[in-house]
Amino acid sequence: MILDYPVLITSFLISFIIVLAGMPLWIKRANKAGLTGRDMHKSDGRQVANLGGLVIIFAFLFGTLAYVAVDTFIISHTNIETHIERDLGIMAGLVTILILTILGLADDILGWKIGLRQWQKPILALFAAVPLAVVNAGHTTMALPLIGRIDIGIIFPLVVIPFAVSGAANGFNMLGGYNGLEAGMGILILSALAYFTWINEYSHIAVMALCMVFALLAFYIFNRCPAKVFPGNVLSYPLGGLIAVIAILGNVERIAVVLFLPFFLEFVLKLRGRFRKESFARLRYDGSLDAPYPKIYGLEHLAIRILQQFKRRVHEYNVTHLIFAFEILLIIFVIVIYRAL
Repeated sequence: MILDYPVLITSFLISFIIVLAGMPLWIKRANKAGLTGRDMHKSDGRQVANLGGLVIIFAFLFGTLAYVAVDTFIISHTNIETHIERDLGIMAGLVTILILTILGLADDILGWKIGLRQWQKPILALFAAVPLAVVNAGHTTMALPLIGRIDIGIIFPLVVIPFAVSGAANGFNMLGGYNGLEAGMGILILSALAYFTWINEYSHIAVMALCMVFALLAFYIFNRCPAKVFPGNVLSYPLGGLIAVIAILGNVERIAVVLFLPFFLEFVLKLRGRFRKESFARLRYDGSLDAPYPKIYGLEHLAIRILQQFKRRVHEYNVTHLIFAFEILLIIFVIVIYRAL
C-alpha cells in the first residue's frame, strides 16, 4: 500500500500536538485536584501530577482515527474491501487499548499499595483481547523450531492472542517507577516495530504504532528526569498491550518477543522476590541511588549494581539510560539478524 506522506505527518502531528498542548493543562488540574504521587527518587519528597497517560491515550486515539478517516474517504475509496479488512484490525486494536486503559485507571484509583491484586491483573487483561479474537486478527500460521510452519487455527485467537495481550500489558507494567522509563521504552520498542511492519508491507499498522510514538515523544518532554508528570498505570497497561497488538496485526510476533526481553528478565527477577519487592531504589543522603536489597529483584536494581562498578554516585537518569541502551542493543541485534536472513 502506498500512503500519502502528508496524511501520515498530519496523523503524527495530531498525536504530538495534543500531548504537547494538553499536558501542561493536565499537570495544573491534576495538582489542583490532588491527583499526585510522590517522586520516590527525590530527596525533597515532592508530589508530582499523575495519570498523564490519559492525555497520551486520547492523543493516540485521535491521531490513529484521523488516519482511518482519511483512509476511508480518500485513500481507499476505490478498494472498499481492502479498506474494511485493513481498518477492522485497527479498530479492534483500539478497543483493546481502551479496555486496558480502563483497567489501568481502576488500578490507579485504588492506589499502588492497595490496587488490584497480582493474580487479578492478568485475568482481567485477558478480556482486553476479546476484540482482536472475535475478528480473528493476525495470522494463524506460525514457524516453530524443528517442526517448521504450521497452522494452529482456532488456537491462535482463543489462546495465543489473549495470553500475548495480557502478558505484554502486565509485563510492561512491571518495569517502571523511574522518570522517563516507561515512555522511553515505549518509544524505542514501538519505533522498531513500526520499522519492521512498514518493510513487511503492513504500513497501516506502522502508522498506528507511530501515532503512539509521537504522543510519547511529546510526553517525554514532561516525564524525563526531573518529571513534572507521571504516566500512571493508565498508560503502562495499554502501552504494553499496544506492543502486542502491533506484533499480532503486523505479523512480527517473533521480533516483538526479542524486543520484550527486558520485561521477561524483570518478570523472572520479580518472581524471585515473589512479587513483593519494589523496583524503587534506596535514596542516599546526597540524592544518589543505591540498590534497595542485598539481592537483585528487578532490572532496575541490576542497572544500579552495574553502574556502581563505574560511577561513585548513581542517579535516576543513569538507570533509565542504561536500560534504554540495553533495549537499543536488542533493536540493533534484531535488525542485523533480520537483514542476514
